[in-house]
Amino acid sequence: MTFFARAKKERGWLVVDESPEIVKYVHGAFEPGAVATVDLWGDAKLGAQANLERIAKERHFDRYRCATLLRPGEYQLIQVDAPNVPPDELKSAIRWSIKDMLDYHVDDATLDVLDVPPESSGHGHTMFAVAAKNQTIQQRIRAFEDARIPLLVIDIPETAQRNIAALYEVDKRATALLFLDRDWGLLTINYRGELYLARRFDIGVSHVAKYAPENRHDVLERIQLELQRTFDHFDRQHGLPIAKLVLGPEPEEMGLEDFLRANLDISVERADLAARLHAGPAAGFDAAAQWRMFHLAGAALRQETRTL
Repeated sequence: MTFFARAKKERGWLVVDESPEIVKYVHGAFEPGAVATVDLWGDAKLGAQANLERIAKERHFDRYRCATLLRPGEYQLIQVDAPNVPPDELKSAIRWSIKDMLDYHVDDATLDVLDVPPESSGHGHTMFAVAAKNQTIQQRIRAFEDARIPLLVIDIPETAQRNIAALYEVDKRATALLFLDRDWGLLTINYRGELYLARRFDIGVSHVAKYAPENRHDVLERIQLELQRTFDHFDRQHGLPIAKLVLGPEPEEMGLEDFLRANLDISVERADLAARLHAGPAAGFDAAAQWRMFHLAGAALRQETRTL
């Protein structure tokens, strides 16, 4: 299925996943004081990277500000203490701090930095360093150039998920969001629109779905224990209360929501992008479609330019 609506280039973001198996794209916008919108969904089974140029031409991708997402394994997100240096020296100082945490030479890394604002003098000031191999970034840029797509931003799932979690935030308390992809899970914790914690799990939809519903207790308990440990660590590190856990959409019901409601001492609710976003011509925007496009939708809600 494909939903298409043209937009002015200066409004919102078109986020494109250029994997060779399938090309997925989402257009959305979130402006301060306005309703967040997602008004373009595409899911085209093309079978080859060469077809990206064709679909970009057919769908007029050149009329949009375009972004894409790195995939797990293509980058590292590392939390470090904020160095006490002038702003123009920040990236150099962070680069020095993480040089021994990379499995390649730091000179071969493209680096960006995300701030984690301290909430009180009793808690340290930290930052996220996002590092990817120069070769990975160059290959991604080249793929878009070859397809004549005006790529302006390369983003990551953690910040995309932050954008969606911001739709569910509660004043003066943090909001956690857990999303299970096919083979991995991602937990993020937001506060006042900022990403404060991100943790990836080695449990995804496939690991739960391989068991019959009546035999899923152990794997669901693993998820619950990992969540509780992370929440305890977050409380010690930041001293911020977590208002609730938001669960991302699932391709099929897995029993996770009911299990966590019964075993966590915080509120649990299910994310429904169709209810939170003005979705334009979004017929068929069910849970399975939301699951396929989740991080693309989040990246399409970005409010500022952030590149790697």
